[in-house]
Amino acid sequence: MSDAALELFLERGYDKVTVAEIAAAADTAVTTVFAHFPAGKEALILDDSGEREASLAAAVRGRPAGSSALDALHASFAARAPFATNLPEEYQRRMDLVMGTPALCAYARRVWVACTDTLAALLAEAAGRAEADDSLRVLARYVLETPDLASSCPDPQAALAAAFAHLKRGWPGL
Repeated sequence: MSDAALELFLERGYDKVTVAEIAAAADTAVTTVFAHFPAGKEALILDDSGEREASLAAAVRGRPAGSSALDALHASFAARAPFATNLPEEYQRRMDLVMGTPALCAYARRVWVACTDTLAALLAEAAGRAEADDSLRVLARYVLETPDLASSCPDPQAALAAAFAHLKRGWPGL
């Protein structure tokens, strides 16, 4: 279903494709599309079944010795669209669609921000704390908003680096 949706979106534009057309292209029923993607057609492109939370955990928990959690998160974001420049063509096409479609951009931001509690808990773990406090929840939200904000700058990689430099100054040791 996701592949059919992507091809239709790329061919005709996201706003010009209906869920019924996606279902027909995928040779399935509309109810089946909504059963697998209850969040709607945005989820056909951006549903990751926990991939975002897993990537945050991998970045924080799998960071090299001596590397801060914020350095690891910066490196993780820098290796992803829209910051990385060496992405596979299929992934790049999907990200170009997302970045060029306001509804998909907004949905992508919402699913990242939904990881706030998970990232706050990971930051607490990295700081050796039993649980996240308000400061770590704020930091988590800032971190998760950073890619969206930096990606709209003339030099996204530089903006991402500057944002993380500021975050490190505000939360030294993380």
